Amino acid sequence: MTVNAVYSRRMEGPLFTMIMGNTFWNTTISISLCSGTAGSPLVKKHIEPQEQVGSLPFSRSENVGSHLSITVVGASGDLARKKIFPALFALYYEDWLPENFTVVGYARTKMTDEELGNMISKTLTCRIDQRANCNDKMDQFLKRCFYHSGQYNSEEHFAELNSKLEEKEAGKLSNRLFYLSIPPNIFVDVVKCASLRASSAKGWTRVIVEKPFGRDSKSSGELTRCLKQYLTEDQIFRIDHYLGKELVENLSVLRFSNLVFEPLWSRNYIRNVQLIFSEDFGTEGRGGYFDNYGIIRDIMQNHLLQILALFAMETPVSLDAEDIRNEKVKVLRSMRPLRLEDVVIGQYKGHSKGGKSYPAYTDDPTVPNDSLTPTFAAAALFIHNARWDGVPFLMKAGKALHTRRAEIRVQFRHVPGNLYKRNFGTDLDKATNELVLRVQPDEAIYLKINNKVPGLGMRLDRSDLNLLYRSRYPREIPDAYERLLLDAIEGERRLFIRSDELNAAWALFTPLLNELEEKKIVPELYPYGSRGPVGAHYLSAKHNVRWGDLSGD
Repeated sequence: MTVNAVYSRRMEGPLFTMIMGNTFWNTTISISLCSGTAGSPLVKKHIEPQEQVGSLPFSRSENVGSHLSITVVGASGDLARKKIFPALFALYYEDWLPENFTVVGYARTKMTDEELGNMISKTLTCRIDQRANCNDKMDQFLKRCFYHSGQYNSEEHFAELNSKLEEKEAGKLSNRLFYLSIPPNIFVDVVKCASLRASSAKGWTRVIVEKPFGRDSKSSGELTRCLKQYLTEDQIFRIDHYLGKELVENLSVLRFSNLVFEPLWSRNYIRNVQLIFSEDFGTEGRGGYFDNYGIIRDIMQNHLLQILALFAMETPVSLDAEDIRNEKVKVLRSMRPLRLEDVVIGQYKGHSKGGKSYPAYTDDPTVPNDSLTPTFAAAALFIHNARWDGVPFLMKAGKALHTRRAEIRVQFRHVPGNLYKRNFGTDLDKATNELVLRVQPDEAIYLKINNKVPGLGMRLDRSDLNLLYRSRYPREIPDAYERLLLDAIEGERRLFIRSDELNAAWALFTPLLNELEEKKIVPELYPYGSRGPVGAHYLSAKHNVRWGDLSGD
């Protein structure tokens, strides 16, 4: 096999690296996270990092001398079956994994190696292209997949897992990656057991953990404090899986490597920025989880705020992870905490359309009938610095809306003294240039410009300069989980969130969340399949903004 994978850009000792992201779990985080996990903290040895290498893969001889063990904790769950195992197979199929690797599923469910293989084989596809060796690759991958049953809080069971890993590693230098696809209230238990009983003795050990990372500043800080019983800050990597999206990664490339955009990226030329996330379905089985968090915690505080920070940050000194994260923190700290008057919340209600009935949020049997949890929110945020002072950043996120989309829309200012003003009548917004980055579906980047319609006379039209990814790049775009898993294996930190960044993000939203819950603010109802509550349009109008997605573009 051709080895194109990089084990790590920085060799680490047998200490843990935490990566935080997204999860499907129907549970809540207990504020008292450290209870039940008492014991001697993992001794944090100081290990000098080896010389950092570039982005070129390690040589075959270096990979032959080491072994990568990937343990999926919670292997019997939906997330593991639908996302993690398919992503690992895609990396294997494209030769991004090292020559020596093993995948072990760990969960409480009793299961054999063969049963694990049968379960995950149903979700494996050669979706990137249809090569003749697809079935052979699947068989080879499944031969490297094993299963171990155990409790999540049992050091004894993790010691047994360690023995199985050592058997597969066969004396080679072991690098171990743990993916915690489990409820957040047992993160600390698993980290404790894995760090004490199943960490690598000589190579690196890393752990990928899915979000949510707390419900507010207090619970997030408590979870961080508990994890730091076993980890140092520079070992903790928190990840938002949305940052693995192709268009989000392309955001900084578009801005910093194209001269035409960087001079325009400020209050002098940009009138407003919109970050829009909508789903055309409701909670559908996740109501129990969702009702404990709501759309603000589930989408806005992490996904959209991370995109905003990347969009608005100053030019970093380099592409090094610390330089990028330093700039993102500066943006977040320059923003004032959200207030009630800055936000509109909504909740979808039942609706009948075309002879079909759609349920209300509270029709979900796992959701209380009197739930005030918002399924929609719109917010106006401001960055108080020299570049962005006075520019409204509008966020909008919701479930059960008319369409599925995620996009960034940049509306530029009107042309001063526009000679063609009369051709647009009184609606100057039609004459406004707009840059749109569509994250999903049908990834695209397009710029709305004004041009003359061919023919006699002077008639203007609005057209798109369009980079549609599926036309320009026919090869299918890798899933975000593939990129994030590969980053974890390589030790790449650019997409990960530091604790000060996390603290700054929660500081923006916690006062608002507390006020919503203390005052029991009732969300505005909107029909399933609509464009959301009317209040969102009043909020945008207050800041002299028109939502860019209303035109259907």
